[in-house]
Amino acid sequence: MDAAQDALTLHAIDVPGRLSLASLALPRGALVGLVGPNGAGKSTLLQVAAGLLPPGPAGKVRWEGEDLARVPMLDRGRRAAWVPQEAHFEFGFSVRSVVAQGRFAHGDDEAGVDAALARLELAALAERPVNELSGGEKHRVLLARALATEAPLQLWDEPLAALDPRHGLDVLMLARERTRAGGTVVFSLHDLRVAHCLDYVVVLQGGRLHAAGAPDAVLTPALLLEVFRVRAETAPGLTLFLP
Repeated sequence: MDAAQDALTLHAIDVPGRLSLASLALPRGALVGLVGPNGAGKSTLLQVAAGLLPPGPAGKVRWEGEDLARVPMLDRGRRAAWVPQEAHFEFGFSVRSVVAQGRFAHGDDEAGVDAALARLELAALAERPVNELSGGEKHRVLLARALATEAPLQLWDEPLAALDPRHGLDVLMLARERTRAGGTVVFSLHDLRVAHCLDYVVVLQGGRLHAAGAPDAVLTPALLLEVFRVRAETAPGLTLFLP
């Protein structure tokens, strides 16, 4: 594959005690899920990919073929967005002002802020102090801020964990909208049923990259038993869709 066509390339990423010599290339326009047991290195990989952690002595991070170390800080805010796993707000900024932070790298022009609020069903909460919201609402604020950046590379750490079923499905639809528009969304998750709906799955175990590829090829019963210590079988069950 042409490296210039990859949205994200990681080479020999090494974070002591957390991630060991992980290499990965993800194409543009893909919806990618990171799965693995607790402590497998999913959050660490996302933070390295976002430039929040150093990649290690021999490690390299490339966005669309360009070495991240050479990308100016302001430009990084236009090219990638990161959503943390936990939504902590120490101050009572309004929801709208937090979402508008996504436009800092664009000169605080506030373009797309109202659209992001509406897309995440936050318009009615726009003037509420963000530290008075529920956990799920706070997470939607973080996602709206990431959406407002219009960054082609979106890196989200467990975006579904705090959401109710309807909002979780809506966030998955949002991620798919971004990839259909040519962007790339990489997010960590624990629900392997959701992982089967994605374009690409990356399996981490014990701080190492264990497998990567199309869900049907990667999430085999043998792998699920080895990595997650669960037995998988196909059976009738409940499937949810947005109306």
